Amino acid sequence: MRTIVLAIGGSVILSKDLEIPYFKKLASLLSKISKKYKLFIVVGGGDIARRYIELGRMLGFSEQLLDLIGIDITRINAKLLSNVLTDANHNIPYTINKATKIDNSIVVMGGTKPGHSTDMVGAKIAEKTHSDLFIIATNVDGIFDKDPNEYTDAKQLKVVEIDQLIKSFGTKWEKAGKNLVIDGPALKIIKRARLTTFVLNGKRLNQLEKALNFQPFDGTEIIV
Repeated sequence: MRTIVLAIGGSVILSKDLEIPYFKKLASLLSKISKKYKLFIVVGGGDIARRYIELGRMLGFSEQLLDLIGIDITRINAKLLSNVLTDANHNIPYTINKATKIDNSIVVMGGTKPGHSTDMVGAKIAEKTHSDLFIIATNVDGIFDKDPNEYTDAKQLKVVEIDQLIKSFGTKWEKAGKNLVIDGPALKIIKRARLTTFVLNGKRLNQLEKALNFQPFDGTEIIV
């Protein structure tokens, strides 16, 4: 069966301005798409994970331990989302291999091991399953020339080449809790596997629906 991979940020799932209707609409949308594609959803840690990591770093914890704490939070977030989706697994897999063996039409998971983000997990699944599409749903409207949360004059990039992103961000993992739109290891896989990749605001379900249906959407397409 053809597949789509959705990496959705923890800050989208646990946004302060989201309400119960959002989850019901998201569940309905994903259920509808899962009739045509097998869906793999990788959930990030978001602000809660970053707060734990920041505290741990101040307490002198190792980077590996900080990563493990963040991974635990992603799995809690994945557990929450999976139980909203009636077509999804409720036991969260700890590895990509186990995730790809689950028969549900929607498979939800969090992080796997230290040294990369859930974006990389999503990219790896997309590569392994030869996915038609990899979507990164964040809390901003795609990729910008600067952080739109800090700069009011930030400009959205409708299209950006993967080599440009690699030049800007590299392909290595920096540290736990780093708040990037896409991390380096994920960029490396996107280029290697030549993944069709869209980046958009996961809070805007109308735009997510358009992207899932390969229609023009408000966000960024990464050209490989």
